[in-house]
Amino acid sequence: MSTQAFTRLGNTVAFVANTSAPTPVQAAGSTLGANQYRVVNKGATMVFLGVGATAADATSAALVVTAASAAPAIPIMGSSTEVITALPNAYFTGITESGSGTVFITPGDGL
Repeated sequence: MSTQAFTRLGNTVAFVANTSAPTPVQAAGSTLGANQYRVVNKGATMVFLGVGATAADATSAALVVTAASAAPAIPIMGSSTEVITALPNAYFTGITESGSGTVFITPGDGL
């Protein structure tokens, strides 16, 4: 991970998170170093992000986390932007407790 400003290293992809996880999208980087991702949750509701090396892995990771259950999903607050690190060319999908929201994923490097 670099301490430089985020640099795009591939095309942005998007999906609409809902109470049922949609078909995962692959955020393919243009270089092998593109294993950081800028995640923008445009919606007002929290999205539990599933990330994986395959579409099936991402889907099985997209689970709502509660106080009574642990899950591999990454919570992304509504109307927020995060930079996360994952495998290069990862697949992404997401699920919400209620409502829906568009999530944008951009592969790259930096903060």
